[in-house]
Amino acid sequence: MPDARDVSPYDALLLLSFGGPEGPDDVVPFLENVTRGRGIPKERLKEVGQHYFLFGGVSPINDQNRALLDALRKDFAEHGLDLPVYWGNRNWAPYLTDTLREMVRDGRRRILVLATSAYASYSGCRQYRENLADALAALEAEGLELPKVDKLRHYFNHPGFLEPMIDGVLRSLAELPEDVRDGAHLAFSTHSIPTASADTSGPVEEHGDGGAYVRQHLDVARQIADAVRERTGVDHPWQLVYQSRSGAPHIPWLEPDICDHLDERHAAGAPAVVIAPVGFVSDHMEVLYDLDTEAKARAEELGLPMRRSATVGADPRFAAAIRELVVERAAVERGQDVTPCALGALGASHNLCPVGCCPARAPRPVAAGADSTYA
Repeated sequence: MPDARDVSPYDALLLLSFGGPEGPDDVVPFLENVTRGRGIPKERLKEVGQHYFLFGGVSPINDQNRALLDALRKDFAEHGLDLPVYWGNRNWAPYLTDTLREMVRDGRRRILVLATSAYASYSGCRQYRENLADALAALEAEGLELPKVDKLRHYFNHPGFLEPMIDGVLRSLAELPEDVRDGAHLAFSTHSIPTASADTSGPVEEHGDGGAYVRQHLDVARQIADAVRERTGVDHPWQLVYQSRSGAPHIPWLEPDICDHLDERHAAGAPAVVIAPVGFVSDHMEVLYDLDTEAKARAEELGLPMRRSATVGADPRFAAAIRELVVERAAVERGQDVTPCALGALGASHNLCPVGCCPARAPRPVAAGADSTYA
């Protein structure tokens, strides 16, 4: 077993996330960042931004990341890990390039990256690797010495990610009225993506119908449903569903949508539904609006009792899981034999994204993979 406190050769961890507006004046500039290059008019962005304006123009994702940073730093300190933790975003301050520049100026030369996405997909993995390459290119143009950057493996089936979600579903079931609790259906929700992107998610050998993206989510949903049955003695029907679809209506995306699923479950006589947002690390805007606002309203219209279980967020078990993943990856880099921690049928994900993994629509430079532009 590797030394639980040895993180060499790494000298820093970077929390890499999506970012979000922190006030009404931030909403349109933030959406301009998200949609850059797509030619979307500002008036259309104002319409899209209504979701944010309903919550005062503030996305909860930045506060969620601050809480996760605190949890990671606390866990690392309690377990003797001497590893500073930084934070950078794709679309809002603190911007990734600014954070990487700070890390280089602080003397960090071997950086491990934690992305706030647990599954394989273009937007959840490869696009972050493109963002890293863009940031490194900017630092290179400034004449700065470039650090070596690696990315932690996908953690969808790590027990520290699964256990908080299992507990969340159990709590939500317990909150339902007793007369509908045992018959409640479980809807495991994640972000819908174009079916073409899903089909090419993960390594090339996993490409096909739904790709690694769907396969990984189904594995997580099955494990949670099995754990709920083992702990309650009740076998709840379940299904993987999708939310937050965007883009042109003629392009196929993963279905069923969560609201359509609620309609179908009600029509089929389901007495209640628990929605478990297993595709999301924290309660960011798409959880608060698409589930806590739209899906909740649909369930109320139908008279269908519904509860939404918690995301992992800054749960101490998740922070501990990240520590274990850091120690595991560090040992791999030192050439030690390591047995990676993973539950379910799929096993541990790859440490190094292979060539052809989650390909982009058009080739772009990437970092932290076998096809890296920057070694």
